[in-house]
Amino acid sequence: MKAVLAKEFAPLDKLVLEEVPDRHPGPGQVVISVRACGLNFLDGLIVQGKYQTKPPLPFSPGAEVAGVITEVGSGVTGVTVGTRVLAIPGHGGFAEQLVTDAAGVMSLPPGMDFATAACFPIAYGTSQHALIDRGNLKSGETLLVLGAAGGVGLTAVEIGKLLGARVIAAASSDEKLALCREHGADELVNYASSDLRERVKELTGGRGVDVVYDPVGGAYAEPAVRSLGFLGRYLVIGFASGEIPRIALNLLLLKQSSIVGVFWGAWTKAQPLKSARNFAQLFEWYAAGRLRPHISHRYPLERFREALDVVMNRRAQGKVALELG
Repeated sequence: MKAVLAKEFAPLDKLVLEEVPDRHPGPGQVVISVRACGLNFLDGLIVQGKYQTKPPLPFSPGAEVAGVITEVGSGVTGVTVGTRVLAIPGHGGFAEQLVTDAAGVMSLPPGMDFATAACFPIAYGTSQHALIDRGNLKSGETLLVLGAAGGVGLTAVEIGKLLGARVIAAASSDEKLALCREHGADELVNYASSDLRERVKELTGGRGVDVVYDPVGGAYAEPAVRSLGFLGRYLVIGFASGEIPRIALNLLLLKQSSIVGVFWGAWTKAQPLKSARNFAQLFEWYAAGRLRPHISHRYPLERFREALDVVMNRRAQGKVALELG
C-alpha cells in the first residue's frame, strides 16, 4: 500500500510517497482502509518537529481520517469489518491503510460522506470545546472570530451562531468574508484593509466583545485583546501566522478579562466521556442540518504536497481533504 512518509523532522519537501507493507492490527486495534483524510495546520508542524508531540520516525502525517474497517485485532468489540468509521489518530492518515486503537473510532453518522467525515472532528471538536467548555459563550453575547474562513474559524462562526451569539467574522479578504456570511456571520471585518480594533469598536458601540476566538496569533492578537469588553475571554486556539504573540498583562486588568488556553487534543484524552458527549451533540447538530462543513480543496493522495501548501499558506477556505477512493 502507498503512504506518505516523514523519515526525518524536516521541511515539507522532504516528505516522500512510497510503497510500504500492508498494515495489520494488534490486540485492541483495527485496520482502516482510508477513503479520506482531513488536513490541518498541525500536519505541517508535526512533520517539521514543531508540534507538541513528535511521533517515532518514520511516520505519516494526517491527524483525522474516515474509511472502512477491513481487519480487527483480538479483543475488539463494538465494531466489525465493513463498518464506516472516522478516527483521530494524530498522525498516520496520509496512507491507504491506518492501524489505530478500536476504542478511538466512531461510526459515521447516516448520510455523512467520507471526505466530510474526515474533515469534521478536529475543526468542530475544537470550536465546540473552545466556545462552550472554555469560553462559556452565552446567547446574546458577541463573539469575534479571527481567521474566520479557515478550517477551525468557519466552524467557530457556525457554532457561535448556533449558540445564539452575535458573530463578528474577521479575515484577510472579501472573498473569505463572503463565505463567513454564508455560514452565519452577522458582521464582517477585513483586517487586511481596515483597523481591526477600530472596526470592532464601531460594531460594538465601544463596548467590546465578550469572546475572541483566535487560531491565528501574530499581529492581530493584541488589537483583539484590546477589543475585549468587561469580563471578556480571549481563547488561544493556535498560531497559524507562525508568530506567538506577547501580550502585556495590564491589558487584562481594568476590564477583568481573561486569556484562556484551548488544547482540545489533550482534553479529549483526559476527558474521554465528556468528549464522547460532545461528539454526540455535534452529530445531532449535523443530522439536523445546523452544521454545514465546507471543503474548499480536494486532492488525491499523490498531490499531498499541493494540499499541504494550501493549508500551510492559509489559502484554504474551510477544510482541505485528501481523497483515496
